[in-house]
Amino acid sequence: MGENRRQSIIELIPGLSIVIILALFTTLIHGSLSSNWQQIVGKVVLGMGLGLIGGNLFVLKSKTKPGIAFSFKTLLKVAIVLLGFQISISSIIAIGGKALFLIIACMVFSFLLAQGLSKITKISSKLATLIGVGVSVCGNTAISAVAPSIKATDEEMSYAIATNTLFGVLAVFLYPILGHFLHLDDSFFGFWSGSAVNDTSQVVATSFSYSDAAGNLATTVKLTRNALMGFVIVGATLFHSTYDANKKNKWSHFKLPSFVVYFLIVVVLNSLGAFDWVSSMDPHFSKHIKSLTKFLILLALIGVGLNTNLKQLRHLGLAPLVVGFFTATLTSILSFTIIRTLLM
Repeated sequence: MGENRRQSIIELIPGLSIVIILALFTTLIHGSLSSNWQQIVGKVVLGMGLGLIGGNLFVLKSKTKPGIAFSFKTLLKVAIVLLGFQISISSIIAIGGKALFLIIACMVFSFLLAQGLSKITKISSKLATLIGVGVSVCGNTAISAVAPSIKATDEEMSYAIATNTLFGVLAVFLYPILGHFLHLDDSFFGFWSGSAVNDTSQVVATSFSYSDAAGNLATTVKLTRNALMGFVIVGATLFHSTYDANKKNKWSHFKLPSFVVYFLIVVVLNSLGAFDWVSSMDPHFSKHIKSLTKFLILLALIGVGLNTNLKQLRHLGLAPLVVGFFTATLTSILSFTIIRTLLM
């Protein structure tokens, strides 16, 4: 048994080596960008792009496949569990009832809208789910977390991330222009950008370009969206659960993957302060966990890129972009309306 395990680990080395080298190269390129461009173009998007280029320009040897698969299957699940250290129930409560209603309303709306549009455009329900959670929760991190729990394909995951990135980058430029045109105050713009812009880095870039006050509020709102990711993962998993009519217990088809269960356990323990003793011993514990999580997600998405066939992506056509455009646009309008009606 020990010999088999050692052999399995050795089989991972060629593929993992490629993934790690690309991750280091990605970090080098991303670090050479200006701070503004670093916020607009996330490191994981850059890494997945390099993976896509490498995987489609070069023929990868079969011995690299196990390590590459390990990066986007196993390492991604580990990263999702580690995300639980950054989430607590108290941080969700602290944002306030009306703001929490704003966030939840936008989440539910974007998910249902994407599902509805998927029936019109004939894209898969799983791809629609990934686009919906990308818009409503925390962009590429949410897509990365939900994809394995609903067993989405690499192509669906890649297309969802590409769609999310495109409209997120557009938001960085358009939101401040619209904010100044509409004469929005810092508080209004902070709530709006924090609740409607996709990725965390894009929220930071959008809101702080407007003002520091708007940036601070938008970041708080965005982190609350991130904190709700556990509920979104569970909800998406249950939504896509396969029903087995032969099972006597009608609830038996509602199964959560083990890594989602571990994620929820970590969230609960973190909310109860179970890891405070570790932080007291190492004040940088949370920072180390966050850095490790980001690096594992980077490795995973590079693996996704290496394993994605661009020719297969073309079969998806422009329909996902249409779904992404209307989901992002109408969610933004809903957010704007709720803020004007309830919060201002």
